[in-house]
Amino acid sequence: MHHKEPSLLVSLIPVVVLVILLSLNVIIFADDSSYGPNQIALLLTSMVCAFIGVFHLRRPYKDLEKKALASVSVSTQAILILMIVGSLIGIWILNGVVPTMIYYGIKLISPEAFLPVSLVICSVVSIATGSSWSTAGTVGIALIGIGKTLGIPEGMVAGAIVSGSYFGDKLSPLSDTTNLAPAMAGSELFEHIKHMTYTTVPSILISLTIFLFLGLSYSSDTLNATQIEEVLKLIDGNFNISLWLFLLPIIVIGLVMKKVPAVPALLIGTILGGVFALIFQTSLITKLAGGTLGIEGIYQVLLKTSFSGFEIVSGNAMIDKLFSRGGMSGMMNTVWMILMAMIFGGMMEVTGMLTTIANSILKLVKGTTSLVAATVGSGIFLNLTTSDQYIAIVVTGRMFKSAYAKKGLAPKNLSRAVEDGSTVTSVLVPWNTCGAYFSTILGVSTLTYLPFAFFNLLSPIVSIAIAASGKTMDKLEEEVEA
Repeated sequence: MHHKEPSLLVSLIPVVVLVILLSLNVIIFADDSSYGPNQIALLLTSMVCAFIGVFHLRRPYKDLEKKALASVSVSTQAILILMIVGSLIGIWILNGVVPTMIYYGIKLISPEAFLPVSLVICSVVSIATGSSWSTAGTVGIALIGIGKTLGIPEGMVAGAIVSGSYFGDKLSPLSDTTNLAPAMAGSELFEHIKHMTYTTVPSILISLTIFLFLGLSYSSDTLNATQIEEVLKLIDGNFNISLWLFLLPIIVIGLVMKKVPAVPALLIGTILGGVFALIFQTSLITKLAGGTLGIEGIYQVLLKTSFSGFEIVSGNAMIDKLFSRGGMSGMMNTVWMILMAMIFGGMMEVTGMLTTIANSILKLVKGTTSLVAATVGSGIFLNLTTSDQYIAIVVTGRMFKSAYAKKGLAPKNLSRAVEDGSTVTSVLVPWNTCGAYFSTILGVSTLTYLPFAFFNLLSPIVSIAIAASGKTMDKLEEEVEA
């Protein structure tokens, strides 16, 4: 059967429907919109795409369904990592790693310095590992706990973690996105990283300055010293706190730095976490096992913590909320979100509606500034519609490659704009794989941390501003001569 190509008006129908449904969900369900309503909205919008594809574009439904479901395979690794990190968090609470990090963090970091320090810590770890996800799943969860205890709004803390994690991820040669962007654009890795500093460094310095000013609102004088002391005593009373426990995150970070793939590195961290639990938290495991430390009891405690998470009843609401988390089962809502989002993105792609919208954007490009703005905007749009940063990077890179060449611009300008639009904004979309991951791991909804993810919000703006100024927009001839 001969099928039709979608017009721009038809292609925008699913996007408009999705925006309306998601807006209604936020109004009606607020922060709970990501726990079911948004998933249903994505599924319903996918069916709108399918309806248009079958009855208007004359495409066989079986073909649409087959290719849309095939797009889910792109998210398989993200889902696997998410579930392993769920187990890792539960085990790392059980073995005392997370409690120890929080314990010493509360003692050593002053409230007024906490936000900028969190930004710097996450930047360093992310540069070292090349992974914003690993950073959030290790030091990120500890920083959230410290921030809660110090009375700093969790949205601000999560914003600092997200900003630092993505700054490091963006500039690290170990990062997959940092390697993918120049590969799609045709630029060289280290030239790409060097060229990104012109937009990335100003964005992170502005973000650091904002967090420094925000931090001034929280000082030691405003803290409830009695409450802090109670929290420290409860942590010390329920867990064996030891500096040796820092060895485990160091090992995992070292594995990632050595380019061990994320899945085996996190699995090793989870398995070693069980060993550390037996060494450092013997009395806690004995208590959870019913008073006897037998092989069967140990096995039950470790596996239950891995799939259901850790649970504590201390009598203190803050402690109970802080440490009762983790487990594979706690990640299933996010897995559902990712699956529905990828089906929607697949439907938009297979019906040709995504291509139509992309081609329409290219027609609007006139000068260098509009070209960079279109590149950045397309990355953001693809993060919203395809729900995956890798698809956003690949499609944007391919889509604009010839346009940059025609204007005589070096490929590193394209790879930089792709990262400024596609990489950093993925975490700001609740139904994107990155947004879903961070909100689940940190326990903070995407819309709560979004206003404070200053680096991620500033990067696209700075990128377009730099293009408008004409600075660092290197020509193709200049790159060849160099």
